[in-house]
Amino acid sequence: MPDALLDAVRRYADAHADRSGIVRTPVSGLTLLRETTPSALQYAISQPLVALVLQGSKRVAMGDQTFDFSAGESLLITTDVPTVSQITRASVVAPYYALVVDLNPAVIADLVAELGPTPSSAGAPVRVDLTDAEVADAAHRLIRLLDRPAHLSVLQTQLMRELHVWLLTGRHGGAIRALGVTDGHARRIARAVAIIRAGYATTLRVERLAEAAGMSPSSFHEHFRAITSLTPLQFQKRLRLIEARRMLIAEGVMIGTAAYAVGYESVPQFTRDYGRLFGLPPARDVRAAKQRMRPAPAVTGDAAAGCRTAAPEA
Repeated sequence: MPDALLDAVRRYADAHADRSGIVRTPVSGLTLLRETTPSALQYAISQPLVALVLQGSKRVAMGDQTFDFSAGESLLITTDVPTVSQITRASVVAPYYALVVDLNPAVIADLVAELGPTPSSAGAPVRVDLTDAEVADAAHRLIRLLDRPAHLSVLQTQLMRELHVWLLTGRHGGAIRALGVTDGHARRIARAVAIIRAGYATTLRVERLAEAAGMSPSSFHEHFRAITSLTPLQFQKRLRLIEARRMLIAEGVMIGTAAYAVGYESVPQFTRDYGRLFGLPPARDVRAAKQRMRPAPAVTGDAAAGCRTAAPEA
């Protein structure tokens, strides 16, 4: 089944990937990735998800923990946590392919109620394990429907639900089940995280976030940091910087425009914070990113003939 799933993802991703290698499918919560070269470091605050790697390799770091994973393995992220990731093995001959499923807490809560009580285990928010055969099978059937919109519109909801069932009853089940506990700490903190994500460019009162989580301010701080590894203000700052970097690189806005758009009142402070997180000040980071995205020069003449006889890229 892994080979069949890879073939299905390859066909769809090769036809629909955008310049950044992302394939946004018609199914809400389902994304495909395709990369033909190892990537630069990517910074994100990831939402709960499962990523099935089908070809190539990737590395994800959270705090002082680093996870390397490759074809046949899945990455599980069970809460909103800051990650630094990098595709470590990909080529034109053998691109990196992955299938990403956003975990749906509402579906999980519904399934937990139907499946009955089973111990949940929050544990580490990031982990890697082998992909369960049932998960790969359900994903394969979902991918096969992407080019059949009439059938997809009827079947996608139940197939995504089935995918969540196999995730809940598989290797990652205990950690995923914790997302379905309505009054659990993870769900409470998730409510506050949603407010921060929606209003990251505005001034947020911690008391409002604690109230949304149904906790006292001191308890909220403790659980927020335990779950996300950041304080609420650090979380908001990280979101601001990640969005500003996207605006600078993808939209080409001016540094001051990006700084003010994400909520900074001082461009020098923005520049300092940006450099601490990304390792380079904004202008140099943008130049480096544009250099990486520049297409390689065409190979012609004798050089092209030599390339045709060279061994395929590893």
